[in-house]
Amino acid sequence: MAGRVIVGCSSGEDNPDAVTVAYLTAGAALDQGKEVVLWLTSHGVRLALRGYTDQIRTDKDPPGQRLHAQFVEKGGRFYVCPVCFKERDLSEDELVAGARIRGSASFAEEILRDDVQALVY
Repeated sequence: MAGRVIVGCSSGEDNPDAVTVAYLTAGAALDQGKEVVLWLTSHGVRLALRGYTDQIRTDKDPPGQRLHAQFVEKGGRFYVCPVCFKERDLSEDELVAGARIRGSASFAEEILRDDVQALVY
């Protein structure tokens, strides 16, 4: 693939606009043939939980569930901050396919590569 894109998102249902923009940006990068990872921190770690996006923007277009499904179908992956995840007492059993717990060192290693672009919402 021609380069990688990391889209950071620290929001969940608390800020549906930021979630929407993060998914739309990530989806656009996937459409351009990029390898894309959503780097999830803070409240955003819940985006990697099965069923969580079903409750975001249910009365708007596009709804969170569709954005999430399209991202996964196009091959998008999730890196989840272990500290943020643990502080919320979440279980790795709830993670969607393609989600991995990855720490800050992994994130730094990813964004310091020459072929990576990082965006944060």
